[in-house]
Amino acid sequence: MRAVIDTGVLISGLIRPGGTTGNVLKALRDGLFTILYSNETILETVEVLGRDKFRLKYHVQPDDITALVNLIRLRGEAVYVNQKVAECRDPKDDKFLEAVLAGKADCLVSGDQDLLSMDPFRDIPILSPSEFLARI
Repeated sequence: MRAVIDTGVLISGLIRPGGTTGNVLKALRDGLFTILYSNETILETVEVLGRDKFRLKYHVQPDDITALVNLIRLRGEAVYVNQKVAECRDPKDDKFLEAVLAGKADCLVSGDQDLLSMDPFRDIPILSPSEFLARI
């Protein structure tokens, strides 16, 4: 399965490895799916995890960020976005929809209601982490 995973799921999985989102990262480590990512989606993940809040409150260290990016690169596929989208009620989430289209993804995984409310997006399912885990 080829899936775009939004930043919130990746971050939650990193700081809560025992939860549902942590199981999404475990499935990625185990090679159960291919994560699709664009420059914009991976840059957002690195930027958010680099914030003081995550370093101080969740003890996220630079090595943790590097390990996550390396996992994404190892088990993933970079996609080149050549079609801009302006369809989500939160314009910051359009980057995930663009990656879905560019990578011909099987689904988008998100916990964000702005994205989940769009299910399906151009016939591509938008799944919660638990729905995604049930499918893989």
